[in-house]
Amino acid sequence: MERYPVPTLASPASLIRHRAVTWLALVLMVLTVTGCAVSKSPITGNKRAYGYSWEQEKQLGREADPQIVAQYGELDDAALTAYVRAVGERVLAESHLRRETTDPEFRDVEFTFRVLDSPVVNAFALPGGFVYVTRGLLSHLNNEAQLAVVLGHEITHVAGRHASKRAAKAQFAQIGLIGGAILGQAVYGGSAAENILGVGSGAAQLLLLKYGRDDERESDQYGVEYSALAGYQAGEGAAFFTSLRRIQEEAGATIPTWQSSHPDPGQREQYILQSAAEWAEQVTMNRIDEEEFLREIDGIVMGENPREGFVENSMFYHPELRFQFPVPSGFGLQNGRSQVAMFDQNQQAIMIFTFAQDATSAQQAATEFGQQEGVQVRDSGSQRVNGHQSSYVVADATTEQGVLRLRATFIEFGGSVYYFLGYTAQANFDTFDNRFRETMQGFDDLTDRSKLNVEPSRLRLVRASRTATFRELVPSNLPEQFSATDLAIINQVELDDTIQRGRTLKMPR
Repeated sequence: MERYPVPTLASPASLIRHRAVTWLALVLMVLTVTGCAVSKSPITGNKRAYGYSWEQEKQLGREADPQIVAQYGELDDAALTAYVRAVGERVLAESHLRRETTDPEFRDVEFTFRVLDSPVVNAFALPGGFVYVTRGLLSHLNNEAQLAVVLGHEITHVAGRHASKRAAKAQFAQIGLIGGAILGQAVYGGSAAENILGVGSGAAQLLLLKYGRDDERESDQYGVEYSALAGYQAGEGAAFFTSLRRIQEEAGATIPTWQSSHPDPGQREQYILQSAAEWAEQVTMNRIDEEEFLREIDGIVMGENPREGFVENSMFYHPELRFQFPVPSGFGLQNGRSQVAMFDQNQQAIMIFTFAQDATSAQQAATEFGQQEGVQVRDSGSQRVNGHQSSYVVADATTEQGVLRLRATFIEFGGSVYYFLGYTAQANFDTFDNRFRETMQGFDDLTDRSKLNVEPSRLRLVRASRTATFRELVPSNLPEQFSATDLAIINQVELDDTIQRGRTLKMPR
């Protein structure tokens, strides 16, 4: 979590919706249908119905981009960002969006390429020309050719107008159901989607998919084509999809191919190799650029960055903002740039920690919170929390899913007002309130130098000192968050593969 503005002091129902929108902005954006527009496809030139006009798609991207940056943060590395942008523009130049036969309204669209400061291995695109890759994804690539295929895939989502196609197919009834499921997941976790939709979890997941499988296959197809035309050895992209498959297997996250919006990574590997081989018969594809790519990512943060918050022994520490608080027993934690979210493992309660952006005091924030429409205050007061002025509100709020009871605590700290918001169904409040209060009243200054001085692991390039198996070359003193298997996946090798002396490897330091 970092000091990014977030909407504050909304009614509990709208606040919950804001969190859901923040986490699932792309899904909501895709499904917000205001009408259908008959327009051309930049790829085929054929007309069809889209959920938005091309101008609306560009506007959607411009509006959502700041939210994405606020949620995930942009990597503070101008050189690496410029490098990714240059590769993206090189691939974009070969896409349908830059061809002479394409209508000028499509050809003139400007693209924005961003590197997000997230450890998650991910890339995605917004309508209108916004493409994002995470530092987690970059650390799992081995060369520029792989990056080119990934960027080509995301460029195709924009050129294919896939989000707009999905919106045109959606029905208003489905939108209402999915919106309810998203809200339910924000409050209660995944089981609420089943309750609200009245279907099993499999159907709920299918309704929440972002793109269809045909869209993903099309993006794979043209991702290979665009990168091949740019001179890249597009077959290199298959190795990255092998890494995705291994990450899924390591996390126990494999799912049947028919049930996934993305084709199974194993199938994608074969398709990319086959498609690249066909393009090799037509164009010269000799650009891999491994050394240049590795130099660009040398030194980036690997995994979670503890400077932005970490959990140790059930305590959340934030070295940059110099505070700490206990994590409730039985709760998981997700740390974001604008908030920390804690979820009951049985999906019955949630607690959010963030900033009260416009508040000048805890008392003011608590008063304004309690005066909102739809909030029925049951108890309120002021107290000291480990020497810091604090105010609290216990209230009920009626939502579409029933009555919630919540506890909000506002704390003055470091010139800002922070607040905790814990909520659950009214009937469950007594079960969770002690845990809410223990966390809120456990907020304190962080003074432990070992926590204040913690530093992230960074990627370093090393040369294999001898010919040996990768397992034998893994350092014995790895940072706690990495295993030998993790590093094998990052390097796109197996643990028992023989590594030749002098080969460049990616290791944490």
